[in-house]
Amino acid sequence: MVRRSVGYLALVAAVALLVVAGVVRSAAVFADLAVGSWQLRPVLTQGLLTTAVLAAVAGAYLVVESVLAARVSNKRRTQDVRNVLRLGFGIIAVAGVAGVLTAQWVGLLFSLGIVGFAITFALQQPLLSLVGWLYIVSKRPYGVGDRVEIGDSRGDVIEVGFLTTTLWEVGGRLVTSGQPSGRVVTVPNAEVLSTQVVNDTTLFEYVWSEVSIQVAYETDLEFARETMIEEATAHLGDEMRRGVQTYRSHLDRTAVDLDVREGPTVNVVQRESWVELRLRFLSPSRRVTRNRNALYERILARFNEEPDRVKFPVSRHR
Repeated sequence: MVRRSVGYLALVAAVALLVVAGVVRSAAVFADLAVGSWQLRPVLTQGLLTTAVLAAVAGAYLVVESVLAARVSNKRRTQDVRNVLRLGFGIIAVAGVAGVLTAQWVGLLFSLGIVGFAITFALQQPLLSLVGWLYIVSKRPYGVGDRVEIGDSRGDVIEVGFLTTTLWEVGGRLVTSGQPSGRVVTVPNAEVLSTQVVNDTTLFEYVWSEVSIQVAYETDLEFARETMIEEATAHLGDEMRRGVQTYRSHLDRTAVDLDVREGPTVNVVQRESWVELRLRFLSPSRRVTRNRNALYERILARFNEEPDRVKFPVSRHR
C-alpha cells in the first residue's frame, strides 16, 4: 500500500509539473528571462517536462507493480513481473525524456536506427545476458529459490536480474560438503545460453545420493547389506516412499522407462583389497549432506556391534 500511495503522489506531481511547464511556456513574464545569451524559458520548460515524464513513469510503475504484486502470490512470478515492468517502463522513460529534449520524434527514431549497429557491436555481452534473461523468463530453467548449477557455480538462486543471476553459493572451494559457504556468486545470464544448467529443485525436489562404506572380504555381505537397508529405512521412513511415488509420477509423464524401488538399495563393488558397499537412497536436495552423515553414524554403530560379522580393511591404501 505504501508503494501504491507513493505512486499516486508521483502521478499527481507529474500533472502539477505539466501545468507549471505550460504556464512557463505561455506566460509573457518568462519570455525575457535570460542569463547572458541563454534564454531560460526553454531550459525551464524542458526541465519541468523531463521531470514530469520521469515522475509519471515512476508513479505508473509503482502503481502497476503494487497491484500485480498483490495478485501474484508466487515469489518467482512476482520477481519476473517486476523485472518485465522495470524493463518496459525504463524504455518508456528513456524514449519520453529523449523526445522532450529533442522535440523531434522522427529524428530520434532515425538516430536510434543509425547507432543501433554500433551499440549492438559494443554491447555484445550485455545484450547476450539480456537475451539470456528473456530465455530464463520464458523457458523457466530455474527461478528464485531453486538450487542450481550453472557452469562451475552452484547455489540457491536469490535473484534473477536483467543481466545477472545471483546465487547463494553451496559448496565451492571453502567447504567440501553440499552446504552454503556464505559467499554470493554473480553469474552473467549469457552463461545460460552457452553452458549446461542443472536444477535440483524445479521439477522434483528429491535427488538420489549414495553412502559408501568399505569392508573387508571376510565380512558377511548379506548381513552388512541388510543392516544398511534397515538403518536407511528406519532413518528416512515414509519420506523416501513419498518421494519415490512422486518420482514415479513424473516418470510416467515421459517416455523414460526406469525400475524405481520404493526403498533404499545397496550395490556391491569389488576393489583390490576391500569390498565397497554403496547405499543408494532418495533425499530432499537440501538435506542430502545431513542424511548422509546420519546414515554413516547409524550404520557404523551397527557394524561395530558385530565385529565378528563385519570386518574393516586394514590396508594403508584404504
